[in-house]
Amino acid sequence: MATFLQSTIDKGSDILQDFLCSTCEDKKLDNMADFYCETCVKFYCGKCIGMHSQLFIKHAPYGRGDLKKWPVAKQVEDFLLKCDVHKDKNLELFCDNHIELCCTNCAILNHRHCQKITLISDIVKSQSTDLQQLSVSIQTILKELKKLQDNQEASIQYVQSSYDEQLHKIQNTRREINVALDTIEQKTRKEMLDTLTKLQASTKSEADKCIRLRDELKRLRDATQDISDKSKQELSFIATRKCEGIIKQSKTFLNSTLQDKFYISFQPNSEIVQYLTTLSGLGKIEPMMVQDNPNKVITVQGKSEHNVKISGDSNECNISAILVLPAKQVLVADFNNKSVKLLDQQYQVVSHCSVTGYPLVLCDITPSEVAVAVNETDMNINEVQFITVNNRQLVLGRKLQLQHACIGIAFQKGDMYITDKTALYKYTLNGKLVSKMYKDTSGRYTVFKCAVSPTGDKLYISNLSQDKLLTLARDGSVLATFTDHALQGPCGLHVTPAGQVLVSGWESNTILQVDSEGKRKLATLGTEEDGVVEPVSVCYNRHTASIIVGLNKKSSIIVFKVE
Repeated sequence: MATFLQSTIDKGSDILQDFLCSTCEDKKLDNMADFYCETCVKFYCGKCIGMHSQLFIKHAPYGRGDLKKWPVAKQVEDFLLKCDVHKDKNLELFCDNHIELCCTNCAILNHRHCQKITLISDIVKSQSTDLQQLSVSIQTILKELKKLQDNQEASIQYVQSSYDEQLHKIQNTRREINVALDTIEQKTRKEMLDTLTKLQASTKSEADKCIRLRDELKRLRDATQDISDKSKQELSFIATRKCEGIIKQSKTFLNSTLQDKFYISFQPNSEIVQYLTTLSGLGKIEPMMVQDNPNKVITVQGKSEHNVKISGDSNECNISAILVLPAKQVLVADFNNKSVKLLDQQYQVVSHCSVTGYPLVLCDITPSEVAVAVNETDMNINEVQFITVNNRQLVLGRKLQLQHACIGIAFQKGDMYITDKTALYKYTLNGKLVSKMYKDTSGRYTVFKCAVSPTGDKLYISNLSQDKLLTLARDGSVLATFTDHALQGPCGLHVTPAGQVLVSGWESNTILQVDSEGKRKLATLGTEEDGVVEPVSVCYNRHTASIIVGLNKKSSIIVFKVE
């Protein structure tokens, strides 16, 4: 009982109210009992025990040193006797089937089907209990529980300590990331500033040359006007020669200078978090031209032909793809000879390299790196071959192996679009499949070549089997379908930097310009009368304002001068 009282006191219970002085309690005073008289069956405090001893000399009360002789406290009795479920009922029965103590309510509600329910009062008549051994067992379990409790509380503290330590490490990591980001940002800012300086310097140089040529022409104009009515043959001769010289310089300058406007574009690197510590910049900085009218009609001013066959070619060329690089060089894919050729600005072959299969399409990844769609069904070759242009040489790089045919390819802002005859896929530059954007199995070549608008909001698909040009949204939904009697066998497909859409009709022997919405024909730029026979590729060269056309089974390319 003393142990129970102490454990209850430790919990802050008012259990000791059961051991109040009986005399004081009659006076409605709450004074703790210090003695118990077994004869009187009453409790007395230190003050009242004196009066009790005077009145009852023969009584022998037990002090706190003899708590074992005190009666069981009512609180202890209630703690043991009361049913945990039915608080107003005492435990009177024991169910042998469930090995449970129960009150009468429990017996009726939960044990009425049990075969053996016995009164506790009957059980104790034949069974004895070893409370001392029970107490030892309890103490053993209490120690084990206390040990476990201490371990768990220590674990909580350890977890908290490790949390604080790791939190500090996280903060240090964050600071390191901030430093890395600051460094990358500064590098990016410098790169963009260098780009700005370069563009401004180039433009200013051309503007200064314009000013110089204009000043010289004005002075010569004024000088010629001064001597026009004077008989100065020598001066007239000299003025004429000087004027012709400056005029020639001015025309050469006008013809060789791009009149495009540029702006600086920043494209964030989509893998910045994963490769944060190894990045040299936050994104790609490059000069961009201001977007022109994508529906401006192109007009042809003239044409020329250039032979691209080299001594090592074993077959007549089939120029299946054409690409113009920012450095004004031209790349062509020669399907029949399984090669890619680099042309200079005069369209002369200066370098070439072989690929493992038939090259079908070229697209630029960076100013010096291109991707080639390579396919050869018989050899099970379906791949994207990357090639770098370095000092007028073509260097083979990495490959991406695909699980489907690789017919067409386009690249825009980190996304690579690839066709396989009947479907359009989106890949990351690392070769991870993002999604199948579009599918049409109604023909053999329903999803042939592809191209993307400069803003990336539209994709164009040539349907070779059904003579259609499709325009898709970013999500792959069809926005428009274009057909025209002048477009049979749409094979070559190209979008200019201004967003103008060019498509070649392999069977109709035509080059068409279609509006940017993909709904109507704007112009016929080339026909069979112009030498356009089985055109398989088409590309616009902004550096020379020309359209280059590749032909099937012919070693020459046609270059149309346009405006």
